[in-house]
Amino acid sequence: MYRFLLTPRWWGINIFVVLAIPFCVFMGSWQLGRFEDRVEDHRAAPGQSAAARASEARPLAELLPVTKDTSGKRAEATGRYAEQFLVPERKLDGERGFYVLNLLRTDDGPALPVVRGWLPGEPGRTEVPAAPDGEVTVTGALQASESPGSDGARTAGGLPAGQLGMISAATLVNLVPHDLHNAWVTLDRADGGMTPVPAAAPQNTGLDLKAFQNLGYTGEWFVFAGFVVFMWFRLLRRETEALRDAALGIPEDSAATATAPAVAPAAAVAAGPGGPRHPEPASRTADQDAGSAPV
Repeated sequence: MYRFLLTPRWWGINIFVVLAIPFCVFMGSWQLGRFEDRVEDHRAAPGQSAAARASEARPLAELLPVTKDTSGKRAEATGRYAEQFLVPERKLDGERGFYVLNLLRTDDGPALPVVRGWLPGEPGRTEVPAAPDGEVTVTGALQASESPGSDGARTAGGLPAGQLGMISAATLVNLVPHDLHNAWVTLDRADGGMTPVPAAAPQNTGLDLKAFQNLGYTGEWFVFAGFVVFMWFRLLRRETEALRDAALGIPEDSAATATAPAVAPAAAVAAGPGGPRHPEPASRTADQDAGSAPV
C-alpha cells in the first residue's frame, strides 16, 4: 500500500522533509545557544565589572578597537580637553539628568570622547563645571560607540546646539574638525563634583531585547520542524485513504452522490404553495367529464 512513497512526487516530498527538519533543528539550537550565551554574560557581568575596575589601566592604543573582551577595561590617555557637549535624558539610579562630554585632543592620534560625569536636571538649567585646563591624563572604562539600540540613545534629532543624542564617532564627525576614535571613556572619578557614569555592558550581551528575540526565534524554528512532520503525516494519511477507497471501488465523488437524493425533496418544500403541482389522476378527470355531460 505504501509503494506510492517511491513515486517521483513523494520522492520530492521526502527529500524536502529530510532536509527541512535538520535545518530547523539546527537553527533553533543555534538561536538557543545565542540566548544561553547572553544569560552567561549577564551572570558574569558583575564579576567582570569588578575585575575591570580593579585592574591596572592600560594605554588606550592597546585596547583598540573595542571588542567584547576590551569593553569596560580601564584605559589611559593623555591630552588636552577641547569641545564640550551635553548628552541629555540620561538616567542614573532612576534620576533623570545628562552627561558632560569633552573631547580629549591627543598629540599622536584622533580625539577621544570622554564623559567627565553626570549631573541631575536638564541641560541649560544646571551649571556645568568647566573642564580642567592644560594637559591631563584621564583614566576610565573604555566603551564602544553607542548605536540606535543603546540604552538612552536618542536618534530623533532636534536637539539644541551643543547637545548630543548619542555618543558615537558618527554623531560627532559632523560637529568637530578632528579625527575621532570610534570609542569613548567614562572617567573613574568625575571632576567638578559630578557623579561618575558607570560602564555599560558590551553591546549584544546581557538580557536585553535581542536576547529575548533569540529565545523567540528558538521557539519558531522548533515549531517549524514540528509543522513539517505534521504535514508529512497528514499527506501520507490522505494518500493512504485515497488508495484504500479506490481498492474498495468507492469513487472519489461518492460523498456528493450520496447527498444527491436529498436535493429533490428539499426543492419541493422550497417551492411552497406557488410552486408546480402534480397533475390530477386520470380517473378523477374522466368522472368529472361524465358528470358535466348533458342528459
